[in-house]
Amino acid sequence: MSLLAGIDLLTGDAIPLVSDSHKSSDFIQFLQKLDAKYPEGDIIRLILDNHSVHSSKETMNYLMTRPGRFQFIFTPKHGSWLNLIEGLFGKMTRQMLRGIRV
Repeated sequence: MSLLAGIDLLTGDAIPLVSDSHKSSDFIQFLQKLDAKYPEGDIIRLILDNHSVHSSKETMNYLMTRPGRFQFIFTPKHGSWLNLIEGLFGKMTRQMLRGIRV
């Protein structure tokens, strides 16, 4: 199982997507979920780690269909602690998912 999620910094809402895999197609599905959630014309800014699905050819092809809609800001390599959602995942692991590798 894979959990993709984002936190809306204005509202504090978590936006999750659970999937059976962690492929580019899953990340694109997450982007489509965000695209549908926010008003047309808004720029959706995402802080991301350097996972390959975030910059894959498939992802780039999808982004070309939505020019100007998404802006990616990448954390430095080995800097996942700078990403708020990584902190949330860590807290979930410690408090709710003990004994499960996440």
